[in-house]
Amino acid sequence: MANQETGSSSSSAPQGHQVQLQQEEEELLSIYGAESGWVEARTSCDHLASLSADLAHIPTPDTPCYRCQHPNENWLCLCCKDVLCSRFVNKHMLQHFQQSNHCLALSYSDLSVWCFSCDAYLDAQVIMQLRPVYETAYILKFGEAPPFRTV
Repeated sequence: MANQETGSSSSSAPQGHQVQLQQEEEELLSIYGAESGWVEARTSCDHLASLSADLAHIPTPDTPCYRCQHPNENWLCLCCKDVLCSRFVNKHMLQHFQQSNHCLALSYSDLSVWCFSCDAYLDAQVIMQLRPVYETAYILKFGEAPPFRTV
């Protein structure tokens, strides 16, 4: 009987190790694989009509959050031009969307554009209505015009 127990535990040890390896692989995939990584920005959005009429004059990228004065991770509302912090700080831009339904925002961190209603990034270099505000933000942040890719 002792031999049977030893035999069964030794045969289950490789299975246990295999299960552990599979769990580690799944965890790595969730961190680095299909659930994260490259995000394809949308090239169209049904909410562009809500853009502010004057996006040539925007607050500078170093503008703190209007509500909490946090200096980093801030977003520009492309509907009313308020500057509010990200969901990784105090979530003021997210709250602004929930209260006002202003769904388009530009990140002053990386100049990406997010549509809260579409729950997606928008390609500011392809969507012509977004190019002017992207270019203005880029010039304010880096002091030179952006190198637009050909589309």
